[in-house]
Amino acid sequence: MRIAEVFHSIQGEGRLTGVPSVFVRTSGCNLRCWFCDTPYTSWNPEGDERSVDSLVEEATAFDCDHVVITGGEPMLVKDVAELAGRLKDEGKHITIETAGTVDLDVPADLMSISPKRANSTPQAETGWAERHEARRHRPDVIRRLTSDYDYQLKFVVDRPEDIEDVAEYLDEFPHIDPTRVYLMPQAIDREPHAEKCGWLGEAAEQRGWKLCRRLHIELFGNKRGT
Repeated sequence: MRIAEVFHSIQGEGRLTGVPSVFVRTSGCNLRCWFCDTPYTSWNPEGDERSVDSLVEEATAFDCDHVVITGGEPMLVKDVAELAGRLKDEGKHITIETAGTVDLDVPADLMSISPKRANSTPQAETGWAERHEARRHRPDVIRRLTSDYDYQLKFVVDRPEDIEDVAEYLDEFPHIDPTRVYLMPQAIDREPHAEKCGWLGEAAEQRGWKLCRRLHIELFGNKRGT
């Protein structure tokens, strides 16, 4: 499988924010969000071909209980199921970070889903707008993942009007627990991140959701491998 990077840091988002984790980042994605913060796994995918054995060896070399398999879109990679299973056999807690557009039967302790809304669609001139729109919403996949796994939903919010779009989206899935819904600011720099967290926190509290600060942005900025 093609791997962009493996590194040790802290989980910067969601329920496990602040937890030391090993990140295994696959390269390749079926979407092209204009705000993607890892373009080296989507717009310009890069990385090396790695075996499951080599990844298990590298991930378990860290003194760390949590492994996050992320991307790109890791659910595109069939070998991720074997990788996650092998790591669970080693006693690791496995988080899968996905946009929820591809279904894969993969061992996971936490399915961290970031549904991509209309605010993610790139400009038409990129050549990706139509394909992105056709792929970004897969309600059948969301229902399966949120029924079969412990889950969280993280929504990237750029403007206040995006919040109503999230509410309309969730109306489609009445079984989803609002306490597992996180609003996350679209920001890769500290100042806009802080500004958006102000009004996002209030909006989340009003609806029984949670604010998802991007701790890695606050601590490190938008740096690769953090």
